[in-house]
Amino acid sequence: MASSLTKDAAQQGNPADGGKTFFGHPRGLATLFMTEMWERFSFYGMRALLVVYLISGGADAEKGAQGGGLAMNVVTASAIYAVYLAMVYLLALPGGWFGDRVWGPRKTVAISAGVIMAGHLALAVPGQAMFFVGLALVAAGSGLLKANISTMVGHLYDGPQDPRRDGGFTIFYMGINLGAFAAPLVIGTVGQSVNWHLGFALAALGMALGLVQFLIGTRHLSPQSSVVPTPLQAEERAMWLRKGLIWIAVTAVFYGAVVISGHFTLNWALIPITLAGLIIPVSVLARIKRDKELSESEQTKVSGYIWFFVAAAVFWMIFDQGGSTMSAFAEKNTAGEVFGMSFPSSWFQSVNPLWVMALAPVLAWLWLWLARGNREPSTTVKFAMAMVLIGASFFVFIVPMMMSTDGTKVSPMWLISIYMIQTIGELCLSPVGLSVTTKLAPQKYASQMLGVWFLAVTAGDCVTGLLSIGGVDLSGTTVLAVEAALAVLAGFAVYTYRKKIVALMGDVR
Repeated sequence: MASSLTKDAAQQGNPADGGKTFFGHPRGLATLFMTEMWERFSFYGMRALLVVYLISGGADAEKGAQGGGLAMNVVTASAIYAVYLAMVYLLALPGGWFGDRVWGPRKTVAISAGVIMAGHLALAVPGQAMFFVGLALVAAGSGLLKANISTMVGHLYDGPQDPRRDGGFTIFYMGINLGAFAAPLVIGTVGQSVNWHLGFALAALGMALGLVQFLIGTRHLSPQSSVVPTPLQAEERAMWLRKGLIWIAVTAVFYGAVVISGHFTLNWALIPITLAGLIIPVSVLARIKRDKELSESEQTKVSGYIWFFVAAAVFWMIFDQGGSTMSAFAEKNTAGEVFGMSFPSSWFQSVNPLWVMALAPVLAWLWLWLARGNREPSTTVKFAMAMVLIGASFFVFIVPMMMSTDGTKVSPMWLISIYMIQTIGELCLSPVGLSVTTKLAPQKYASQMLGVWFLAVTAGDCVTGLLSIGGVDLSGTTVLAVEAALAVLAGFAVYTYRKKIVALMGDVR
């Protein structure tokens, strides 16, 4: 029934659309494009401010934003940033579960948008306590939204073999980067130059606009997006509620005892979360792999998917430091002026999405041109290219890092060039990874497999989080070189075993 709904929606469209398309794609793609754009506007605006807000304070308060930041050191700020990002992507898994078993993708996205908006409003309230409450709410809401909105993009097409599918995900990815580009310029400028908390409030406004647009445009979505694929039975619902309450009670008692005893520090929260962020992805993949209900073909595809998962984890471990290690470097060691025009360091967070918008059409054209001659790189080769590029970006990063050891402010062109290299790698991996996840996903885990894809980000960020918690300075040239070498070696491993991976993928290409 579910597959027939998808097919009907793809072939006939929603009657409310009047036969109209969005760049040759189903009209519902425009609704999801705009929703994701505004959600990313709010998310990346807050992300652009996060590390700078954490490390600013004291004398920095006189340089711009009223009230200053939280005056933390770079290592602690990097740890908080890494753990926060890890939780955003870790919670995508239960987000997919809610979409599959409780609310359906469409309702889950609407609820999650409200939670995200509440989180940004909490960040707009001064005080460290409200700051962490806001982070938790944004992480929870983003987790609920991410897997489900990507699943709804897949619902618009006639199965994995629909030739428009990869193009649809690429257009969707452009929506992400359009919001990500505008956010630091607007929210970052207001936050750094006027008031931190006003900047966070603008992020809430962005999410509110996204929610309104989504509710208005839901009539263009596939009917399948409202379906709960495998709804919870009454006894299952009671069991999950009971388990949830037990875990909440145990956590409350444990941390209550730690606080009362006077031993609580930030690490009591960060270390368990980072360890969970490493253990849970492995456990989830193992559970899916051992599921006896999967067919032999689905089992084989999951084995092939593990290769992509590990490669993606290494990639995001480095890439996501663009908002921590590289953001701190931009704030302290990079000149904030181009052609006589000064700008806040948060503007560097717009460079990556700008490169995406500039280069995505070029790469899309290149893949099509190569495909006409049957020379387009396979998914495995694209992943290998991404790994080598992300490693190369950190080898380049070592150069300005060494140039600034004496306090010299380096040219902004260094970071702009590094972001360009990383963006080319991202375009070889991220949209392709989203698409291959939906293609290799067992039917039983349709939405949850998108959550599994995001767990690769969790695993990568938790590695950097643990390193930061352990006091490792991620801006050290030795650490940068080790990370870069690890990525390049992983890329060569994927390329070397590409034929084995392709065989495991079955009929998926």
